[in-house]
Amino acid sequence: MNLALSLFLSVGFFTLGSSLVQGAPKEVTVKQQSSYELMSAENKAMQDDPSLNPAMFWVGDGETLWQQKIGPQNKSCSSCHGDAKKSMRGVATQFPKVIKGKLQTLEGQINQCRVGAQGASPLTYESKDLLALTAFVAFQSKGMPISISETSANAPFLKKGRQTFNERMGQLNLSCAQCHEDRAGLKLGGSLIPQGHPNAYPIYRLEWQTLGSVQRRLRNCMSGVRAQQFEYGSPEMAQLELFLMWRARGLPLESPGVRP
Repeated sequence: MNLALSLFLSVGFFTLGSSLVQGAPKEVTVKQQSSYELMSAENKAMQDDPSLNPAMFWVGDGETLWQQKIGPQNKSCSSCHGDAKKSMRGVATQFPKVIKGKLQTLEGQINQCRVGAQGASPLTYESKDLLALTAFVAFQSKGMPISISETSANAPFLKKGRQTFNERMGQLNLSCAQCHEDRAGLKLGGSLIPQGHPNAYPIYRLEWQTLGSVQRRLRNCMSGVRAQQFEYGSPEMAQLELFLMWRARGLPLESPGVRP
């Protein structure tokens, strides 16, 4: 059964209160839970052990890129930021953030630095190098709590992200909230539905057999409900990512994570 049909049937069963599912959504306050808690012991061990976590190959590549001098300025990331273990600690817990009036994701800021400080071309979204640099920077904040709060600067973007999260979309007429809030913890296609917190990205997903960003995962979900996908790096993606990170505030960053 494909994902779209599975979603449709499952949501229909939930709505009707069918005995074929484990329960109907309830009006309760649910404690934040990383999808790490839903994984098998084997997958948890893979994420926890750097020697087993395949995402660490990208972290290693990112460390090399951090020191690489490029562009007409012949500058590296370290030329401006020095030792990433010190200068990048806590940085990933604050993105997306508003910088000079623009909402910027971590990937977007890396590209902004390449263009503005190094005089180099921006990296393509989901490219090996951009994922590697993002994973390396995020790794410096591993274990730190997500620290995004609502401010006067990000409030308009946060509002739009919240609207997108709750808006029905696609041919299946489903919203993010219907799965990841109303039915989190129930089963879909034999798997537990997570709360949808992005606290482990970039992640190595076993289904993908590679590293991927939260924007790739969001596009997967949009495809699953037969909706028009937001473009990589679009304002809509940044707004939704901001809301999801705000929603996950306080959860420890697990980057780079492993997921099924």
